Parts: sequence; structure tokens; C-alpha cells
Amino acid sequence: MSESSRPSLFTPAVLNGLQVQNRLVRSATGEGMAGPEGEVNDGHVRLYEALAKGGVGLIISGHTFVKANGKASKGMTGIHKDERIPEWRKLTEAVHAHGGKIVAQLNHAGRQTATELIGETPLAPSAVLNKANNVTPREATEPEIVELVKCYGDAARRAKAAGFDGVQLHAAHGYLISQFISPYTNKRGDAWGGSPERRMRFLLEAYKSVRQQVGVGYPVMIKLNAEDFIEGGLTVDMSCQIAQALERAGIDAIEISAGMLETASKIVRTNIHSPEQEAYFLPYAERFRRAVRVPLMLVGGIRSRAVMDRILSEGQADFVSLCRPFIREPHLALLLKAGAPKVECISCNQCSSSRRQG
Repeated sequence: MSESSRPSLFTPAVLNGLQVQNRLVRSATGEGMAGPEGEVNDGHVRLYEALAKGGVGLIISGHTFVKANGKASKGMTGIHKDERIPEWRKLTEAVHAHGGKIVAQLNHAGRQTATELIGETPLAPSAVLNKANNVTPREATEPEIVELVKCYGDAARRAKAAGFDGVQLHAAHGYLISQFISPYTNKRGDAWGGSPERRMRFLLEAYKSVRQQVGVGYPVMIKLNAEDFIEGGLTVDMSCQIAQALERAGIDAIEISAGMLETASKIVRTNIHSPEQEAYFLPYAERFRRAVRVPLMLVGGIRSRAVMDRILSEGQADFVSLCRPFIREPHLALLLKAGAPKVECISCNQCSSSRRQG
């Protein structure tokens, strides 16, 4: 590839027909301010409008639950019922009014929630204790699994009706899809577990359900764990096989992340003060790049313009995703375009007290 043809941060891109103005992605960031039924409010609209005004290429919404018992935390938005569509439409229209593009991140907490929050015992692929909150979920039945698959498709239909430019399945950070694909949390011996192929069945069925609802010309992406950071959990070899299966199925982009609630300190790391400490998931992107040709988005401690451009120009990823810096600077894209060498975010994680990463 010639020097002039290598992409930089402000090279436009296309994802299944969706044109984005640059390679900068605002990674999903939980807002923590929705109503008790996951209602979207004017505060959300103002937040996302500011991001759109700030010039970011693609916005991924905070994770939004596809079923009421999949709510991960208080203040999480929902896309589990049609009543949410007008609320989300108001938000997407505000984003589009400023030239922004936004996709909805679809999620179900699985075992990473609490009985007090959802009014029932959390469900999961298997009854494996969550050591982070001392919750033991109940094992989902076959009919419940089939219903959950449908919930992802129904949520995608609502997202498209609400004006979202695409959807992203959340298959990282130990949430429900992540629980199904990980041998640490999926101990089933039926058609939904027991082998790598059966463990990825729920994910592939959820993807199929989504694709059937939105059609082939609508961007469907995924946030995928490369590794769980826990003994007996998902490894990068396993995740590359999953990525290959997703590529065959027709996924439009893969955002690479890692970790789960029980290993949360490795997801949002602190004290990033030098380029050498940045992009801590980059080795996984290099593995994924050898395994698949689908567009890759890389998240994880990316803080300087030089590192962003190097990742893109060397082809290690096609997009760079940032979460915490956009909390500090929603207009970050404009600052970088004007010549700012790095973000202001110091990775102190103080923002986590009011917002959780999706």
C-alpha cells in the first residue's frame, strides 16, 4: 500500500453503505440516567447532540437492554418495547441534524445484574457464581433461550424504526452473549454449550434474528471479547474462531475488547501516561487481523493522535474507539482535527462513579 493510500484518522469510511466522516468511534458508554423502564429523556438527547456537534465519525450508544430482565444497572436505557421508539427517534434526529451517525448497542446483562434491580433471579447459560457481586444466576431453559434470541431481533427492528444507522451486538465484558461464548460461564451440555461450536450458537442465532429484522443492507456490528482474563475463560484463539464464524455469517464490523465484571480493572485501565501504555488491546487486534478481513474497531486506552494514526496507517485496525475521553471532551474530534496531539483524559476513572462503560 502506498503512503498516500493509507488511512489516517480523518479518512472517511463506509460500513455496509453507511458513510462515516472519519475513523474515530465513540465507544458505548452507559449514561446512567434513564427512567425506571429504560426511558430516554432530554438529557440523553443533549448528550448525544453534543457528541454529534463534536464531529466524531460514529457514535455507539450506551448499552440498552433488549428485555426487562436484562437490565444491568439503574439508569440503563431500554429498547425492549415499542414505547421506547419515539424517545430514541428524538435522539437520533438530533444526532442526524448535525451530520452525526449513531448505532444502538443491544445488550442483556445475563448474570451481571441483581435480583433487587430486575425483580427476579438473574438468568444465564449456567448457574455459575458471579464473584463480583456474589450472585448465582439460574440456568436458562431452552424456551427462554429461544425467546432471548428473538428479543435481539425485535430490539434491532425498534432501533431501525427509531432512526439508528445500525446496531451493535454486545458480546463482551461478561454480559449474556459473552456468557454463552465463554467456557467459564457456559457449562451446558445441550445444543447451547459443551463445545466451541455450540457455545457460539446463541450469538450466531441472535445475529441471524437481528439480520432477518433489519435486512442485508443495514449495518450490524459486534463488540467481542478477545479474552476474559480469567482461568477457564475465553481465549484469543477461541475469539478468533468466533470472529471467523461471524465473518462468514456477514457481520459488518468487529469492535475488539476484553474482560468481564470479575476482571473489570483490566477493561478500563488507569494511569495511561505514555504512548507505550496506550492501546492495551492492540495485540488482540493483530491476531484478529490475521484471522479475518472484516473491518476492525479497536478500543482500550488510546489517547494520542500519533498512536491513532499509527494503528490506522499500519492496518492494525480500521477504526479507533474511545470511551472515557469523550466524557471529558465530547468535541474531541474537532480538537484532534485542529491539531491537538492528545486527549485531556488522564484515565483516572473518576467518571465511572456516574457512568459505566457499555
